Amino acid sequence: MKVMLCWTHCFLLGILLILTTYAQATTHTGQVVAITDGDTIKLLTPAKQQIKVRLADIDTPERGQPYGKKARQVLGDKIHRRQVEVEEVTIDRYKRLVGRVFLEGRNINAEMVEDGAAWVYRKYNRDPQLLELERQAREQGRGLWALQPDQRMPPWEWRARLKFGNQ
Repeated sequence: MKVMLCWTHCFLLGILLILTTYAQATTHTGQVVAITDGDTIKLLTPAKQQIKVRLADIDTPERGQPYGKKARQVLGDKIHRRQVEVEEVTIDRYKRLVGRVFLEGRNINAEMVEDGAAWVYRKYNRDPQLLELERQAREQGRGLWALQPDQRMPPWEWRARLKFGNQ
């Protein structure tokens, strides 16, 4: 009985160790050297490595969409040429690091939603706070929410229309 209990404790301790190891987020630091669009940047690390970073949990209008250029400008005004920390979430199918960007402790991903410069990317969102920030931005008519309703289309719908034709 004692041997079985010991093995059970060892097994559970091992599982806990594995979970805590994987739960710790990898953080990347560097200078933002380019703003590709409203949700993608290039980060130059101290080792002079350039990393393409896609902001997690959000999706901004594409360049051809209303507010697309403005979303890029809003992000650039916040972090271009600034030192940031990126908390890695995953690597996407395009080999981009997907993460949460922080400037002096400020969550830039959340600020983009709060400013009305981004939609919450519901398909991938892991941050419940963002939905509330989006609701507030919408109610207060900030950013893209100041556009006429027929000018507002979630970027994922806009991309799908381009992919499958204007249906």
